[in-house]
Amino acid sequence: MKHSFKEHLKRGKGGKAFLAAGIAAAALWGGSLTAFAAVDLHTEYPGTSAKAGESLSFTLDMDNNGAAADAALSITSLPEGWEGYISGGGKRITSVHVPTGTDTATATLQVTIPADTQDGTYQVTVAASVDGAVTDTLPISLEVNELTVSQGDFSSEYPEQEGAADASFSYNATLVNNSSETQTYSLSSSAPSGWQVSFKPSGESTQVASLELEPGASQGLTITVVPPNNVTAGDYTIPCSAVSGTETLDMDLSLKITGTYALALSTPDGRLSFDTHANEEKAVTLSITNNSNVELKNVNLTASAPSDWTVSFDTPTIDVIEAGATVEATARVTPSKDALTGDYVVTMSADASEVSADADFRVSVETSMVWGVVAIAVIAALLYGIFYMFRKYGRR
Repeated sequence: MKHSFKEHLKRGKGGKAFLAAGIAAAALWGGSLTAFAAVDLHTEYPGTSAKAGESLSFTLDMDNNGAAADAALSITSLPEGWEGYISGGGKRITSVHVPTGTDTATATLQVTIPADTQDGTYQVTVAASVDGAVTDTLPISLEVNELTVSQGDFSSEYPEQEGAADASFSYNATLVNNSSETQTYSLSSSAPSGWQVSFKPSGESTQVASLELEPGASQGLTITVVPPNNVTAGDYTIPCSAVSGTETLDMDLSLKITGTYALALSTPDGRLSFDTHANEEKAVTLSITNNSNVELKNVNLTASAPSDWTVSFDTPTIDVIEAGATVEATARVTPSKDALTGDYVVTMSADASEVSADADFRVSVETSMVWGVVAIAVIAALLYGIFYMFRKYGRR
């Protein structure tokens, strides 16, 4: 009788006439109009895949093509050993009020599949009844197959990176929800102390701590990793997790810190100036400090000087400078023989394959003492000559 009644309702004018006749008959006999409620029970995914040990939730939607009524809900068929109940408003329920209209009431079917369930197709049936008469039944088909419904996935296409300690690193990752229900994933990282790890949806600038994914949906993520300032060279693992109510997805990111590179070039007392004379060699002691956290090898010393000047080094190549160490070297600077009195700039450089450092030295070229003596001698000779001429011819 239930299916014949619904069939009449769904036949357009004939159904409306049948409903009107039923309501009129009920009025003549003094019956309740709720007896003619036509509750239609349905869910968005009446056939789905699942895996043994999984707990599933199905939203039950109810339409009512007749008068408003209270519909009793029950699970009429459940595989042996399975657990199931109907809930609403955070509690287990046995009935729900269904006003007239489309999708006017909802409830939730909760089903738990035993962990030892064999692969196969199983059916759960829910019924809606009004005044003891079943108005609709909803069969839900569950295909239990471990290969069909797998755990979600949290992975990166390039999980291994390498770089200097003062850089930040970005990994492109993808989070996939392979379950049959919407999942909210909390994102976190158990990186070493001092490390900063942030998560952003691909193409966005806002950091997030969680994501909601529909069944079968995926979301691209940009994971940014910033090492602490005092990190040393070496290999590091950055564990990341996406945790929902039913699963924990782990992913390890690998990072190789090659070192922080910094080099300084100066003198022992910090002075970057000296005096010399034209065509006179001047020895200058240089201090080369490795401020990196790794050793530097084959540090070459070079210089840029004015034309016709010469600069040489007692140790043009320093084989190795340990991290934090300072090595001294001697530069020998010889101005051109034609250099005029004045200030000049000589640039000293220290170059390694990873880093370099420069220092500009102010060089003051002074008049040579020899020329000063010569000038004094010339002046003295001129004065003597004048004196001699005065004595010889002055009295005549």
